Parts: sequence; C-alpha cells; structure tokens
Amino acid sequence: MQTASTAAPKRTPLHDVHVALSAKMVEFGGWYMPVQYGPILDEVRTVRTTAGLFDLSHMGRVLVRGKDRIAYLDRICTNFVAKIPQDAIRYSLFCKENGMPIDDLLVYKGAEEVFLCVNASNTGVDLAWMRQHTAGFEVTIEDQTDALAMIAIQGQTSTQILQPLVQGLELAKLGYYKFGFGTVCGIANMRVSRTGYTGELGYELYIPRAQVTAVWQAVMQAGEAHGLKPIGLGARDTLRLEAGMPLYGHEIDANHDPLSAGLAFGVSFAPEKGEWIGKSALQAIAAAPQWKLVGITTTGPRVPRQGYGIAINGMVVGEIASGSISPMLNTNIGTAFVPASVDEAHAKVELDIKGKRQEASFCALPFFSRTRK
Repeated sequence: MQTASTAAPKRTPLHDVHVALSAKMVEFGGWYMPVQYGPILDEVRTVRTTAGLFDLSHMGRVLVRGKDRIAYLDRICTNFVAKIPQDAIRYSLFCKENGMPIDDLLVYKGAEEVFLCVNASNTGVDLAWMRQHTAGFEVTIEDQTDALAMIAIQGQTSTQILQPLVQGLELAKLGYYKFGFGTVCGIANMRVSRTGYTGELGYELYIPRAQVTAVWQAVMQAGEAHGLKPIGLGARDTLRLEAGMPLYGHEIDANHDPLSAGLAFGVSFAPEKGEWIGKSALQAIAAAPQWKLVGITTTGPRVPRQGYGIAINGMVVGEIASGSISPMLNTNIGTAFVPASVDEAHAKVELDIKGKRQEASFCALPFFSRTRK
C-alpha cells in the first residue's frame, strides 16, 4: 500500500480530454495537471484578448453546515465570516497561532451553508485543521473535492460565451466576488461564481464529476467562434502574477505572513469578530512590520525566479517570491520580500543571482488590472 507521501498523483475527470488536446501534463499539488497546450505566453495573450478555459478540479472543495457554522469559521478564518453578505465571496486564510498561513481560501456564504475553495496541495492539511477545531461547535464538514469538478472561463468574452449555456442566472448581473445557482448545460442547481485568478472577467462552474466532460466540451464549442482556447497552469501562474494575486508557496507560506504579503484585506481585527487563531500574532506583526511585498520589473536577460536575492543599495536584504515574463508589460516581472523600512522611491534595486547582479526597478502592484463592476 502506498503512503500519502508516495501516492501517485490523482487525475481530474478531464485528464483524458487534456491528453487528447496534446497538453503537457505535470504533477502539481498531488494531481496530474495540464501545464500548457501550446506556448505559455500565447495562452496568456489569449486570456487577455479573448477567453480561456481552465480545469481547476484539483482545487479542494469543502461544504460546512450546522447552526454554529459561522461562529466556527470565524474562529479559524482570518476574515470576518459573519459580516460576509449572503451569496458573496471573500478571501481569507487559515493561520496557526504564530500568524503563519496554513492556506489561503475563498469563502462562499450561502443561506444555509458555507462553501470553501482551498488549494489543491493543502486540501488534506486544511481538512485535518478544520476537524481538529470543531470541539464546542455544532458543525458538519463535507469534503466535496472528489464529487464536484471545477472549471473556469476567463477573459473579456466570457459572458458572451457562457450565458447561452446557463439558464436561471443572468451572468451580466452577477457582481464581482458573488455567486448564484443556475441550470448549466441542462444540469440544475449548479453553483456559478465570479472571482477569477487572472484579473479578467470570468466565472467558475462547479459541476458533478460525471458530467464535467460534457460541460467542458459544450463550453469549448460555444466559444470556438470567439477564440476560446484551453489554458494550462503555466499561463495561469503568469496571469495571476500580472494581476498581483498571491500563490501559496510563493507570496505566502509557513514563513511569510499574510500582512507582510499585502493581504490585510483578508484579515479582520474587528472586536466583534472575537478571538481567532493567529489574531494576537498578526496584531503584533501589524504593529511592528518587518517585511513587505513589493513588485519589481527588470529588462535584463534573467527572469526573476523564486529564491533569487534582492539587493537594495548594494546589499542583499530580500528575495524573490514569484517571477515571470509579462506579455502585458513586455518585460520581466516579479514579487519580492524586502525589509519594511526600504524607501522604494530612493533605493537602488538589483536582482542577485548567485552573486551576479541585474538592474531592476520597483513597480506598484498589481502589474495589471481592469475596472471591475
């Protein structure tokens, strides 16, 4: 019998679809996933100019029910769950007592339940953490990761492509970070949300595992005339970096707290929220910040990569969290942790790659954004 650490990667229900499309498959977060179908930068441009379709079935999906679900989640989440409007979504984190993240997640607040979308690589850890802290709360936790698949369409033509396949939900009226239920390709009561991890207009569809292949094919067919293409994880990483969105294991991890990573919008110190795990540690960090996340650009030949050093005024004092070539800016971009005291307006910044230096510049985050309505 295989142990958890040596188990073969899982396959999403769309695995054979990706193989048929000649996708390059890689192991990611315990799953075989398509990293690209063609050149990654071409896939980035497709999403920015038309639309792309993503398989996100590797992400964890968890349903929380019970009369104490809100109080329970306010105990383990950094954001203020009780204040989330019904049918709205908020970014949050699970943190340890020391304020360091276990994971970041999206919280969908419904009338009778709360739905969570968590990172693929952390799903097992998240579930264990959640179950560890149920004492004193009347809640049930249902792992829906295997039962539900998840796909996302992202890009400016997303509504035009998807709406003919959705009945009972007017996508044009679905606000940013909101969700609703509709009939998708004849499947009733399907969750449809509008969040996105690219900085573009787009929607997520939560579909029963057995029916997701038919839905994927229907969306691809509906989008053919609009230039819709399948998009892999490689382009998704560049898209989210351009949009200034964090990735667990890069901008946040066991050594990088959410406040230093610029994620204060997902942390609530409101007195009425009460005590929650990690609150005291994060309050101390907020009172005396040591680090901050900054954006950089560089026109040199070396693309910023995680772990490269950042030199400020000649001294290596920080490191790169994420980096990529940006088609939108036509340059290399990256995020980096530097001391909170760094004066970005008057500091000389360089990449440090094993002692070799490359000139860089600070750049405000996000690198790319569109007006959200």
